[in-house]
Amino acid sequence: MQDLDNQLQRISEKLQRLLTEYQSLQKENARLKKEKTELSERCGLLAVQSENWQQQTEILKMSKGSMNEEEKKALEKRLAQYVKRIDRCIALLSE
Repeated sequence: MQDLDNQLQRISEKLQRLLTEYQSLQKENARLKKEKTELSERCGLLAVQSENWQQQTEILKMSKGSMNEEEKKALEKRLAQYVKRIDRCIALLSE
């Protein structure tokens, strides 16, 4: 009977350790998910900031007249895309 009590005690201790480890892993998982979300948001902000810098660089080049033909065509293409997006937004707003 003592042997059975010892085995039950060991199983109970192992179960307690397992539950503690499980709770710890749940906390770590939540922390990592939060960190992932924060990093994703930061990455998005950096992408927007990078795009803004590229646009400012193109505007400076255009204002100085130092754009080559390829850069001019790329800028015209991008402006056309912006106009299409704006037109779609206006169409959606007017529905």
